[in-house]
Amino acid sequence: MENTSEQKTEGTDTIETKNVSLALLAHVDAGKTTLAESILYHTGSIRKMGRVDHRDAFLDTDSMERARGITIFSKQAGFSLGEKNFTLLDTPGHVDFSAEMERTLQVLDYAVLLISGADGIQGHVQTLWRLLKQYKIPVFLFINKMDQEGTDRRVLLLELQKKLDERCVDFGGDRKREEVLEEIAMCEESVLEHYLEEGEISTPVIQSLIAERRLFPCYFGSALKSFGIKEFLEGMETYIQCPKYSADFGARIFKISRDDKGNRLTYMKITGGTLKVKQVLQGKDWEEKADQIRVYAGAGFRTVSEAPAGTVCAVTGLTKTFAGEGLGMEKEAVSPLLAPVLTYEIQLPKGCDVHRMLLQLRQLEEEEPQLHIVWNEALGEIHAQVMGEVQIEILKSLIQERFGVNVEFGSGSIVYKETITEPVEGIGHFEPLRHYAEVHLLLEPLERGKGLQFASDCSEDMLDRNWQRLVLTHLAEKNHRGVLAGADITDMKITLITGKAHIKHTEGGDFRQATYRAVRQGLKKAKSILLEPVYEYRLEIPQEAVGRAMTDIQKLCGTFQGPELEEDMAVLTGTAPVVTMSGYQREVISYTGGQGRLFCTLKGYEPCHNQEEVLAELAYDSEADVENPTGSVFCAHGAGFNVSWDKVEEYAHLESAKQKQEAQEAAVRMPGQSFSKLRLDEKELEEIFARTYGPVKRERNAFQKTVRRASFDSAQAKTGKKKQEKEKEYLLVDGYNIIFAWEDLNELAKVNLEGARSKLMDILCNYQGYKKCTLILVFDAYKVEGGQGAVQKYHNIHVVYTKEAETADQYIEKTVHEIGKKHHVTVATSDAMEQVIILGQGATRMSAQNLREEVELIKQEIREYYIENQKKSGSYLFEHASEDLAEVLEEVRLGRRKEIEEKTQ
Repeated sequence: MENTSEQKTEGTDTIETKNVSLALLAHVDAGKTTLAESILYHTGSIRKMGRVDHRDAFLDTDSMERARGITIFSKQAGFSLGEKNFTLLDTPGHVDFSAEMERTLQVLDYAVLLISGADGIQGHVQTLWRLLKQYKIPVFLFINKMDQEGTDRRVLLLELQKKLDERCVDFGGDRKREEVLEEIAMCEESVLEHYLEEGEISTPVIQSLIAERRLFPCYFGSALKSFGIKEFLEGMETYIQCPKYSADFGARIFKISRDDKGNRLTYMKITGGTLKVKQVLQGKDWEEKADQIRVYAGAGFRTVSEAPAGTVCAVTGLTKTFAGEGLGMEKEAVSPLLAPVLTYEIQLPKGCDVHRMLLQLRQLEEEEPQLHIVWNEALGEIHAQVMGEVQIEILKSLIQERFGVNVEFGSGSIVYKETITEPVEGIGHFEPLRHYAEVHLLLEPLERGKGLQFASDCSEDMLDRNWQRLVLTHLAEKNHRGVLAGADITDMKITLITGKAHIKHTEGGDFRQATYRAVRQGLKKAKSILLEPVYEYRLEIPQEAVGRAMTDIQKLCGTFQGPELEEDMAVLTGTAPVVTMSGYQREVISYTGGQGRLFCTLKGYEPCHNQEEVLAELAYDSEADVENPTGSVFCAHGAGFNVSWDKVEEYAHLESAKQKQEAQEAAVRMPGQSFSKLRLDEKELEEIFARTYGPVKRERNAFQKTVRRASFDSAQAKTGKKKQEKEKEYLLVDGYNIIFAWEDLNELAKVNLEGARSKLMDILCNYQGYKKCTLILVFDAYKVEGGQGAVQKYHNIHVVYTKEAETADQYIEKTVHEIGKKHHVTVATSDAMEQVIILGQGATRMSAQNLREEVELIKQEIREYYIENQKKSGSYLFEHASEDLAEVLEEVRLGRRKEIEEKTQ
């Protein structure tokens, strides 16, 4: 995450501009709007300084802002310092409107962090500092309200260096230059060496240190009394570095709103090139023209024909944009770091159309990033996720003003999230008739606060790149619900590891369903935990109330560090669940007599302190959530059927990672087959030989001797015991795959496909006779309109013609699934995808080339066996004798055995 001045300009031309975007950030009531008024007044942008308490501030343009005296919506104005043109963005300071503030960070070159000298560093200031660090934005600090009694410049600077960064340096004009340069030199080792040698630090070096966040200039003054403002403006003019931008067009959208006439406004910063009126802009799935370009200053604006790089402007004519979206070279959408933690039911007045109001609230949602509208289909209710109670009051007024509806908010509850504790594979399959998609995802836990990350580790040989991109799109396009409480999942990396599409039946929506189901199936298999939002708090109380406060924090399931003593006050800091801290501010005021103050800032999500209690109260049933199914849809006999999540692996067409590992281990242990171990019946051998080479020709009076086969088991003959019955073996052959893989059959098929089929069938009949397996030859007939499929017996093999809309691959997969766990199954095919699938079902793979080699070896062995028999034959007497008896008689004939009676008794 980076600020917009850090453009990637490698390999492209750059543009130097004098435009700088600058924002004011502060805790509420620090005097931010007053400082904005003072800056605009002293730079000549406005003629008169407005005041918040007089309700005439230039940037407080909304009636609600003026009534409440706080900034609710970010505003902009322009001013100049020398040759530099600044766009000043005034952001909300109240924690309930933090999302409005955060989205402006995406378009900043520099920020001014305002701190109240009377209050010091409050909780929300540290949150702002973390955000500025995460967005890599250079910062100037202005410590305001120094005209109030009790403010100490030296003490405040030490607090800044301790709680924010030790490189905070006082740039006040009343200090000696040598003192300031010494402190600047201490911020960077290389600068220190140069300073010790030269005794000077140049302005460009100081500019670079500030721009790279290695130095943070601090100025002290009073915005209301206008002292310290002049030297602060001089400092910004001197030390702010004008950014460089790419010559290629780019823009970052940070806000959506509507003007008084209902025109939709898309606020953006131009981060490269130039935007011109009527220029065509493109998003991910849209293309529209920029009708009008407006540059706002408070409530007014001026239209321009073009906006160069660095300009912050509002564009009309765009209807599909969203906050955080990038245009042109700015491709990646930026997700906010802050999220709402409370959810409320929006209660509508009687007679109000709930669906119409939902659409209107969706319109409001795109304008207000801190507002999340959730439609509860089961209850028919609209729920709003918000940051806090102040925001609720603003929303009620906004809905009344915009839509004329007086709504109420029900009792609030916590926005929970879910994550997993260990990696797991999720499988989703979607295959109703004439649809097909299968997706395998690896779900891995991440550190707290990392959100969701998506990646692909799938070979394009398994799944084309366009399908992979579609899966990643479907992962990112919605909030996936967990299986514990139906809450959104977070802190997880989801990786596409494999998938499958059908060349004819797969459509884009199929992968959407498969992807969603894969996520849910993985979550059902995983060990999930519930997360709850947690506050970081700072509690300031009189020292005599420390015991009561520590006891309360423990009861609230919070943690705290040892109290820090500041004069007669004590400070406790730590973390506590949002749900338990709700309403504690009133208790603090009560037991401290109004002297205590509580500051809470959202830290993030951590494991829920009372998970079982929360789950029992919510009573969410993942299997009853029809909008988010956990199972998959498979197809059989021309119709789809549902498979529950725990049975999906058994039906899946692709092997899971676990199955792949088991198959690899089994393949290492599996011994090779040897032809010498095959046993054949002599009559069967003769039939095979006759079909292959013609009838066996013997001389009429030849005396043929039968010899023992090499594979004969003499121990079996002696004991008379039957050899243990072998496991039944099946061989499934993908007919057309073999025909087109064997050169001779391929050539024949070009002339006569029926002839090629018949020749393959004859070859496999001989093969089956030798191997003694059940051989099933499968031919595609899925293109035959109205075809019902057929199974024929051809000699000693089975020939299958598939039905309409069923490929040979599908038939083989189905058959392997049905018999693979009970019998030894081999599949002959050169389809790489099919080989992977059948391996996952427990079958053995055989390529078309391997099958051809086996056929040739069997032919050669049959030929050699019968040629050898022809040479040695010569006695009809021995021809039909058993092998055991033939052996004895042969020994007698050769004079090796004298006592025949002893042997034959």
